[in-house]
Amino acid sequence: MIIKASDRVSRIGSYAFAEVDKEVSRLEKQGIKVIDFGVGDPRSPTPDIVRSSCQEAIDRNKSSGYPSYIGTEEFRQAIADWIKKRFGVNLDYEEEITATIGAKESVFNFHEGFINPGDFILMPNPGYPPYERGALFAEGEPYSLNLLKQNDFLITLDEIPREIIKKTRMLWINYPNNPTTAMADKDFYRRIIDFCHKNDIIIASDECYSEIYYDEKPISILELDREGIVVFQSLSKRSAMTGYRVGFLAGDKRIIDIFRKVKTNIDSGTPIFIQDAAVAALRDEEHVEIMRNEYKAKRDIMREAFRQIGLKDCTPRATIYIWQKVPQGLSSLEFSRRLIKEKAIVTTPGSALSKGVDGINPGDEYVRFALVPPLEECKEAARRIKEGSSWF
Repeated sequence: MIIKASDRVSRIGSYAFAEVDKEVSRLEKQGIKVIDFGVGDPRSPTPDIVRSSCQEAIDRNKSSGYPSYIGTEEFRQAIADWIKKRFGVNLDYEEEITATIGAKESVFNFHEGFINPGDFILMPNPGYPPYERGALFAEGEPYSLNLLKQNDFLITLDEIPREIIKKTRMLWINYPNNPTTAMADKDFYRRIIDFCHKNDIIIASDECYSEIYYDEKPISILELDREGIVVFQSLSKRSAMTGYRVGFLAGDKRIIDIFRKVKTNIDSGTPIFIQDAAVAALRDEEHVEIMRNEYKAKRDIMREAFRQIGLKDCTPRATIYIWQKVPQGLSSLEFSRRLIKEKAIVTTPGSALSKGVDGINPGDEYVRFALVPPLEECKEAARRIKEGSSWF
């Protein structure tokens, strides 16, 4: 018999890091310690306050049964309290907030509630892959908006063809941004809101990195408006809870209602003991400040190494990443290959996170360093980078 992938699956590109994995395996077989800045998965232990709350909640909920799709009342109230305290925005936890199994499932599945075949979805390039993959599985048409240095890595709307705008149902934005680390201000959000309200376009704002910043606090688009707007949040980066898979959506009640219907038919609720752990995480800011300080220390170690070998200063204002400009004359892929082959340092080439649009691949001159290795490994990576810098 013939086994054939669906058109949806066939439209998805191949795994971009197969060559990197092969080289990592080769080096490790030689006994060489590889330092991995590739995947943005925090390796710091999940804070004690979260782990202990989770352990207690397992026994407390030993007969809890299936969890609610939308989240427990306590969890949603804790989210509303945190949003009020952090952003000064009052939300109704009953109608304007819903729990999710982390951010990935919500981003991917969100399109199913709003996109019909042929509808366009505007999204940043580079950007989080589930924006595009979720759009494709919903039979929508992704439309990439390049994030360029000359625009401070903010999306621009001026050059979108009018015929595309007429068919657009959704716009993804992501600030603080992965991978460029850019932040947005109120003027930017106002332009986005005015454009989308004028054209009946839903704003999907991915704000999962809002709590990893170094000086200035990022703002939320909900501080300006909530009509036609929904914010995606996660505990993964804020509280080092990537393995727990817990997050939430907040915003326009009408959007939340539709997403809840989608979620009820696609997956399940987050386990109650994990929601209880998330409540403890949201009620504590001390562990978040500790993690911010750790990321800042690692950021400063790496940026000093880049400075010493003459690379352009790309110090991030937020996120767990450095979006580093590569040496002149090298592409992102070439630079990443040399880092792993000659320094045993794994990064993500920017071209693997973006696509060519109008003859431009906005990631081709950058590599992404995820500041997830322990501090001592970052120091060792910095030493390797500075050692024999003539290899550039």
